[in-house]
Amino acid sequence: MRLQRIIPLVTLLVMLFPVGATQVRAADSTTTIKGYVLDSACAFTKNLKKPVSSECAVSCAKSGSPLVILTDAGVIYWPVADEMPAKGQNDRLMEFAGKKVSATGKVFPKGGSHAIVIAKIEAADTP
Repeated sequence: MRLQRIIPLVTLLVMLFPVGATQVRAADSTTTIKGYVLDSACAFTKNLKKPVSSECAVSCAKSGSPLVILTDAGVIYWPVADEMPAKGQNDRLMEFAGKKVSATGKVFPKGGSHAIVIAKIEAADTP
C-alpha cells in the first residue's frame, strides 16, 4: 500500500525536474529586448501597440500601475528585481515611460509570462 503512494510521487518529481532545470538555464544568458515602456493596465485593457503619451504613462505609474515593456510582437515583459526583498522597478523606468527602449538583462519565462531583470536600459530609436 505504501509503495502505491510513493510511485506516483516519484514519477511526478522525475517529470517536473527537467522543466525546472530548463527554466533556470533560460535565465543564465542575457537578452536584449526592444519595446515601449507603458503602464500594465493600458497594455492589457486598452490593447495598445504603444503608449498614448509619456504623460499618460507617468500618471498611471505614479498612481501605482506597474510599468512594463511591450515589444512590437506584442510580448509584455515585467521588469523585476533579483534581490530580496524585491523592489518595484517603476522608479528605474519612469524616465522612459511612454518611450521606446532597448533593455538588456536576464529573461525569466513562466507560465506564458515574461519577466526581465534589467542590467542595462536606454532609449531606442523610433521609426
